[in-house]
Order: sequence, then C-alpha cells, then structure tokens
Amino acid sequence: MKAVKEIDGGIMVDIEVSPNAYKFQISGYNSWREKIEIRIKSLPQKGKANKEIIKELSKLTKKEVEIISGLKNHQKTVKIIKMSRKEFLNLPSIQIIIRK
Repeated sequence: MKAVKEIDGGIMVDIEVSPNAYKFQISGYNSWREKIEIRIKSLPQKGKANKEIIKELSKLTKKEVEIISGLKNHQKTVKIIKMSRKEFLNLPSIQIIIRK
C-alpha cells in the first residue's frame, strides 16, 4: 500500500476524503490514486472536515495526527506521530480494506 510512508518520527498517509457521509469510515483504498478513501460526516466548511479527520484518526490510532497538506482539498496527507507503518497497517479498520 503506497499511501503509507515511514518518515522520521512517524508516518505520512495519503487520503482522499468524501464529505457528507452518515458516519466517519475508512471505506477503501484507491489503487489508481494510491490513497486511502475516508468518508466523513462534516461538510468542508470553516475547517469542520479537517477537524473531524484529525479527531477521528487520533481516536482510531491513539496517536497525535496533523494534516500536512491539502487543507482545502479532498486529497490530503496526514502525519501520524510516533506510529510505524506496520502498526498502522495492522489496525483493524485498515486490515478490512487491505483484504478487499
């Protein structure tokens, strides 16, 4: 999965966001774009979508998360601090999309 890259101090994850879903969900992997697809409840207004992404990914990984690129775009890169690529890929919600 090319969407997840090890960096010094954590990992970078390339994501593609679809707003206005009924719940937050990691919905799949787009192998053409090499991005993890995420559905969020919030609309992309006044930073609400970015806040939801940070909150939910922090809850999922139990790590500090920050958006490092794509603040005003559907395609974003997030940094997850103090997490390895292996730890991320072994998360249950990521395992589900890998097996699809």
